[in-house]
Amino acid sequence: MNEDDSYSATEPGPLKNRTVILGVCGGIAAYKACDIASGLRKAGATVHAVMTPHATSFITPLTLQTLTRNEVHVHQFDEGGHWKPEHIELAQKADLILVAPATANTIAKLANGICDELLTTIIMAAQCRVMLAPAMNPHMLDHPATQFNLGVLQHRMRYEIIPPDIGEMACGDYGAGKMASVEGILATVASKLMERSNLTGKSMIITAGGTREPIDPVRFIGNRSSGKMGVAVADAAHARGADVTLISTVHVERSYPVVVVETAQEMQEAVEAEFDTCDALVMTAAVADYRPIVVSTHKIKKTESEDLVLELTKNPDILDLLGRVKRKDQVIVGFAAESEGLLSNAQQKLKRKHLDMIIGNDISVPDIGFGSDYNAVVILTAEGQRENLPRMPKRAIAEHLLDLLAARLENVQKAPV
Repeated sequence: MNEDDSYSATEPGPLKNRTVILGVCGGIAAYKACDIASGLRKAGATVHAVMTPHATSFITPLTLQTLTRNEVHVHQFDEGGHWKPEHIELAQKADLILVAPATANTIAKLANGICDELLTTIIMAAQCRVMLAPAMNPHMLDHPATQFNLGVLQHRMRYEIIPPDIGEMACGDYGAGKMASVEGILATVASKLMERSNLTGKSMIITAGGTREPIDPVRFIGNRSSGKMGVAVADAAHARGADVTLISTVHVERSYPVVVVETAQEMQEAVEAEFDTCDALVMTAAVADYRPIVVSTHKIKKTESEDLVLELTKNPDILDLLGRVKRKDQVIVGFAAESEGLLSNAQQKLKRKHLDMIIGNDISVPDIGFGSDYNAVVILTAEGQRENLPRMPKRAIAEHLLDLLAARLENVQKAPV
């Protein structure tokens, strides 16, 4: 045995008592699964390799069996040693399923619920976290079908995608599609397995999207908010064990409760209905400040007049109302989207609305904010702390925000009964 392959029982590693199913699909990057399996086992994880039949054309089951020190599973209907179906037994064992490489074929099957071989059947039966490391030709990765399927897996099924690298392919093409480095994959898996469930038992309300204030049955006053930031916060909080209620103007399918609203008043009613029992409110929604006084029951027709006058009235300020009545053991986080004077406006809003934190972003900067998967923000706290986060995915901002929120919830004192 080489020194690099040694394993000491006295140094169990950070992933001790964690079980990983390593799915290997039929692509040239399958050879890297050997290093992934070895790295996971060295970190202390129990690894069960599951290969698609096509994967055996690239590496042998015996290789992975030697590296994992466990039987390698390939065929859907192999005879097991006892009564429990193999796919159910393996699914129930797993703390995490990693598919590396994940081919376009397997990605398409998972996105559409096709279970025609053992690996996809196990994933469909599993309740644990699923991570995919795509690897394929750049043109296959860029194909609309592949991009759609990845979107379904990431946003609807909450699978985590480890983005491929840019480089030269085995076929000679150059571009995005090369499987992420072994070191990067191992680090990502380890961080997820070691991630604290630091919001377990906490009840959270998260709002998302932009409200729509009707003018008539066809038209409305609205804004450009896509709801992506709020959904990212809700997904991240749910993954950390929080009891999440998402109140959103955008319909999304999730395993946690989603209350769909349209207007500011509907959002106010939904938030207030949950607020007394929550530990934290994260108000990412862009709530309209005004609404029409009169809403026409019929479509307003074009007339000879060059002008149409709408009379508007103020909507309730949900954050201001709840900030005044929140308990000492509750935390409220607000968002401020500004086109000028970001810092001063966010500071004023933080103080005026009795918030614990506020996250401000400059909507005049291109490629971030409304409609984008990225943002760059400043975080201000009631104690005067300030932190600037550069352009990064909204999910990464959500994770950082929840780190701060979890720490604050640990420190707040329970209000007397």
